[in-house]
Amino acid sequence: MAEMEPQRSCNKASFSGSGLGFHYVTRRKQVDSNRRRGGRGEHQLARELSIPHLIAIGVGATIGAGVYVLVGTVAREHSGPALTISFLIAGIAAALSALCYAELASRCPSAGSAYHYTYICIGEGVAWLIGWALVLEYTIGGSAVARGVSPNLALFFGGPDSLPSFLARVHIPGLGIVVDPCAAILVLMVTGLLCLGIKESSFIQATVTTANVIVMLFVIIAGGYLGFQTGWIGYTVSKGYFPYGVNGMLAGSATLFFAYIGFDAVASTAEEVKNPQVDLPWGIGLGLSMCCFLYMLVSVVIVGLVPYFAMDPDTPISTAFTQNGMQWAVYVVSTGAILALCSSLIGSILPQPRILMAMARDGLLPPLFADVNRNTQVPVKSTLLTGISAAALAFFMDVAELANMVSVGTLLAFTAVAISILILRYVPPDEVPIPSSLRESIESASLHSSSGDKNEGYSGNLVGTNNQNSQDGMACNNDAETACDPLIVKEKFTDDMNEKERRKKAARSIAIVCFGVLALTSSASSASLPFYLQYIAWSVGGLLLLCGTAVLYWIDQDKGRHDFGHTGGFLCPFVPLLPIFCILINVYLLVNLGVGTWIRVSVWLMIGVVIYLLYGRTHSSLTDVIYVPTAHADHIYRSSPKRVA
Repeated sequence: MAEMEPQRSCNKASFSGSGLGFHYVTRRKQVDSNRRRGGRGEHQLARELSIPHLIAIGVGATIGAGVYVLVGTVAREHSGPALTISFLIAGIAAALSALCYAELASRCPSAGSAYHYTYICIGEGVAWLIGWALVLEYTIGGSAVARGVSPNLALFFGGPDSLPSFLARVHIPGLGIVVDPCAAILVLMVTGLLCLGIKESSFIQATVTTANVIVMLFVIIAGGYLGFQTGWIGYTVSKGYFPYGVNGMLAGSATLFFAYIGFDAVASTAEEVKNPQVDLPWGIGLGLSMCCFLYMLVSVVIVGLVPYFAMDPDTPISTAFTQNGMQWAVYVVSTGAILALCSSLIGSILPQPRILMAMARDGLLPPLFADVNRNTQVPVKSTLLTGISAAALAFFMDVAELANMVSVGTLLAFTAVAISILILRYVPPDEVPIPSSLRESIESASLHSSSGDKNEGYSGNLVGTNNQNSQDGMACNNDAETACDPLIVKEKFTDDMNEKERRKKAARSIAIVCFGVLALTSSASSASLPFYLQYIAWSVGGLLLLCGTAVLYWIDQDKGRHDFGHTGGFLCPFVPLLPIFCILINVYLLVNLGVGTWIRVSVWLMIGVVIYLLYGRTHSSLTDVIYVPTAHADHIYRSSPKRVA
């Protein structure tokens, strides 16, 4: 018993959250927490979704009414006839993030999307901020989409002020508030639909999305016919295909990038997919590809019908048909805009309850949000709270000026996911949090691993470290004749030391890449700095980025990446170059969103920090766990008298 004292003291030190300072910010959870959830007797989400459902969710959440407006705005101000190339470049940039999502979604198929992946790969503190930012994104995004329905719906009643009184917007004198009952009612209807079940809501979204795609095909076919009749006058302008130059075309791509936001909604449904390792990557990839294809075809037609400088910035598609003698097409296009808004609204509200549920399962939010209805197998309480909040915001507030805050949440999530891919490939977590209730099994495994060790003074430390002696002791037990040979032990020790050094080098390189990207994009986007300071910062940032990328490119990836999470699914190609390029694009867009947007987002994030410090930090499911090497986790669970399924 005397030799167990060092073991117990080490156990105490390895409880995440018992340490001093901010160590709780870096604690990481398991890839799959089904053991813990099953032990609580929680109801699981229904596995009903297949590839067609996921494509419908992805396309529906991505193609909003924005495409009916962005075509005119970007063509007039940035791209001109090169709008199609701008859509293609923006689609490729979005595909970089989609590839990162596809691997993590297939390896870690649980609810929570970017929050879940960040919690596994980076740590609790960053994961909380990502989850909190996504809550803001989906709430404001859903409210903004709902607010856009009234003007389009009014066209069917004769004009902007022709809606029935119970749906019409009302200005409240003295307060400067314009309430929108139509938006609030629509949000509540969608909320009720989502409470029925994922199968029912995905079927409705598939139906609405299909109708929207039919409208877009009408625009492509009818517009193509008109184009051949009129000679494609939009492509005969005197300033050529690139009236604003290549820089203008690239600026248009940066704006159009946000037209592809929505595929992350597919990842949020990972726990409800029948075969997530196969279906999720296909759903994300096919959905995004379909959106890009439709965007490009629509832009080819519209910029050919009307010269870019003559496009209506508010209603470019319907105006293009009107100018070519098809006034009735206005109603078809308006129908498409309404359908796109409804589908996008479903895609905005669907992910948020699942993110709240994932955060509550991890103890960072009250258990109320984790409750799954026994009959519908969806988080009804979270869905209702989400819907009521979005409806209230849509009713009382014009959120157009807050729209950029949606982009912050999305880009932060995209950046965290790309960083998570680098961590997964080069320094994947090699320890697993085990509930302290399994202490006896952990101590038993520790004694078992140390029983064959002959080194004097070895304490049998299995917990909270990657102690080499522990690994050697286990090897001695497995093969007593060969594993304890001094030469073999020495060679294994040398290999493990080299592996530790490689992991340290990789971790430093990932950090250097992140600092380099931040310095490079900040200096390139800052117009207030003197030229020489801007040049120095740009040079330092570029050098850091190149050095970090070079080191990651030349060193080996971690062997543990092959066994991380659920294997056999999709693998992101061109690592580390693709994730690093993804980080560069997302951070560049982030730093260019404007000071006002960042001030508003910072206030929201500070509120989140306060909530985390007061509640999440102390209620986290990782406050009372013991970290053990991944290789021993299954043995500990199997040997536990309190074994959970």
